[in-house]
Amino acid sequence: MSELATGSSAAPECLALLRRHSRSFTLATRLLPPGTRDEAAIVYAWCRRADDAIDQPQAETPAQALLRLRQELAQLASGGTPGDPILAAFGELVQARRIPLHYAEELLRGMEMDVQGALYQSLEQLLGYCYRVASTVGLMMCHVLGVRRPEALRPAAHLGLAMQLGNICRDVQEDWQRGRLYLPADVLRRHGVRSLRANGPFPSSAVEGCRGALRELLELADRYYASSVAGLDELSPRCALSVDVARRVYAAIGRRIAAQGYDVRAGRAVVPAHQKLFACAAALTRGMARSGNTFDGALPALSLPLLSYGPELLRL
Repeated sequence: MSELATGSSAAPECLALLRRHSRSFTLATRLLPPGTRDEAAIVYAWCRRADDAIDQPQAETPAQALLRLRQELAQLASGGTPGDPILAAFGELVQARRIPLHYAEELLRGMEMDVQGALYQSLEQLLGYCYRVASTVGLMMCHVLGVRRPEALRPAAHLGLAMQLGNICRDVQEDWQRGRLYLPADVLRRHGVRSLRANGPFPSSAVEGCRGALRELLELADRYYASSVAGLDELSPRCALSVDVARRVYAAIGRRIAAQGYDVRAGRAVVPAHQKLFACAAALTRGMARSGNTFDGALPALSLPLLSYGPELLRL
């Protein structure tokens, strides 16, 4: 490991940000080796900082915030030294772990789709968005977690696709209230919903069709969760345990939505503490039985090839 994680003055701030905004990821990162935990928190903090700049703008519009975020990445690419501690820590991490800035740029392209109010006509378009805002995070984390072989990249991208599909299904009503709709038109049509725009109260006539749409998307998410398991054997035992816990907790969101009858009006699906503990136990049991890498702790990643979005990435 480099001195980055323990030497970064921003690490405590990043860990606090993680604890404040994501209980599920906090649980998973507690299982990581300490230095790797700090680095994972730095990735999370940069992503959170970017997301807040777009969704909770203060003195600038979302478009202005997006432009600033892109200028910051350009500064990192040119070797500049930012004044913001989270941005500076992220820049150090990018250099130390050889993280392609392309992934961060793609994440901002996903956020641009939100700024532009993108409507998704097809499932493939939605998966492109999911890749940008979620798979890219998993691909950055491959470098943090010490992945040594490119075979882990596609499972990491699939885990991001699955998690984001779960988020979309969980937050339909919340997103609707913000003027956003992520359910793709072709999926909605398959379930009898011909036209749906995020405007005014959620139409009761669309509730039944949305049940089928959510069921279809969550079934696809489960297939991507299953595909992501192949990447666990490319990680150290502790890192694999952490990722597996996150995978199981997020997959449980889909089961909570199913228990609510796939009803978009039922409120935010929350995984209770006992189910999170069960996820930890199941991941630990799998970890004890697994074969694969036995190195202890994350090693600096090799120069992994860049994984770009394309039809091949969607294959299950």
